[in-house]
Amino acid sequence: MNHQNIRLAGIRLGAAFLLLIPFIAMQFTAEVNWSLSDFVIAGTLLFGTGLLCEFVLRTFKKTGQRIAICAVVLVVLFIIWAELAVGIFGTPFAGS
Repeated sequence: MNHQNIRLAGIRLGAAFLLLIPFIAMQFTAEVNWSLSDFVIAGTLLFGTGLLCEFVLRTFKKTGQRIAICAVVLVVLFIIWAELAVGIFGTPFAGS
């Protein structure tokens, strides 16, 4: 297995592991109440972000560019996640 396939497997496993956290928390508390659509959206966001960062790593050769672009991608992920979670901007996207 080459290096790129190992990174793609890591992206899949990382997204799955992060989705296990709310799934396990739902078994122990009523405060975490995710529906199937929540898991699908979160999985799409996590996996898509991982693939986008992988694309950046394959496309750009300079380390500074890689770090800067991946940082922007992660900031966008966090902003979208926060908007979906609590509606910080009050857009219809968050159900406001």
